[in-house]
Amino acid sequence: MFIKGSENLRYEGSIYRPPSEAWSLIIQATIGCSHNKCSFCSMYKDKKFRIRKTEEILDDIKEARMYYRSIKRVFLADGDALIIKTPELLKILNFIKEWIPECERVGIYASPESIMIKTPEELKLLREAGLGIAYLGLESGSDQILAYMNKGADSEEIVKAGLRIKEAGILLSVTLISGLGGKKLWKEHAVESAKALSKMKPDYLGLLTLMVEPGTKLYDDVEKGQFQLLTPQQVALETLELLKNIDAEGCVFRSNHASNYLSLKGTLNQDREMLIKQLNEAIKGQIDFKDEYLRGL
Repeated sequence: MFIKGSENLRYEGSIYRPPSEAWSLIIQATIGCSHNKCSFCSMYKDKKFRIRKTEEILDDIKEARMYYRSIKRVFLADGDALIIKTPELLKILNFIKEWIPECERVGIYASPESIMIKTPEELKLLREAGLGIAYLGLESGSDQILAYMNKGADSEEIVKAGLRIKEAGILLSVTLISGLGGKKLWKEHAVESAKALSKMKPDYLGLLTLMVEPGTKLYDDVEKGQFQLLTPQQVALETLELLKNIDAEGCVFRSNHASNYLSLKGTLNQDREMLIKQLNEAIKGQIDFKDEYLRGL
């Protein structure tokens, strides 16, 4: 979580962004998440979803322009800002282009629903207006796990949405959560996720590791013994299975989020063997896993 802006920028509640947007100007275009029902997610629980008025968003962009001399990247928060109607989103993107001409890329969170309600032509217009990257949560390629986690879409729908983003010329960054299948479905999670990712072939793949937060349904299930968390070694074995089965040539792979027990980075498929070697060394105890108290979201 990170906020970049002056004290006059209007932020509501906690602000979340992808790790790669750490130094971006965060503009809150929506409040909360349009779905906000995932069993594992504790984000945006302090908010009721709504789309901000375009005039307010433009005012924040003006304020940021006055505050910062150089803004290379802008991220449109909160969750699923792509759900904003295309004409309004185009106004925002064109305003960024006018007021922040040095901006190299605008990023946005997207959901399968918000992607698919936009036509391919609309997405191309957004790309031409400056939308450079969309962040899409796959979480798991297993339909059984997606249904249990109340994701609101199955793997086929998520893959279809991801491909639509890529076809529009917008960079696709996909998030996967290690351990989301628990001890019961860890292998299914790895294999089915590899299948979905091999179909999408995202430009970027971010691998997070499950952290169970109080106030979520999954937390209650863990407390009741209905869901068993993986150990660090088991997470490594799951990641090993994922990498053995994935085919995503040119995909930038990162598993260096604060939640991860082991930091990994490379480019698929060329660095597969190097990544597998690091995982095997960790499983054998030759590389230390991060201590639990050092993990975070």
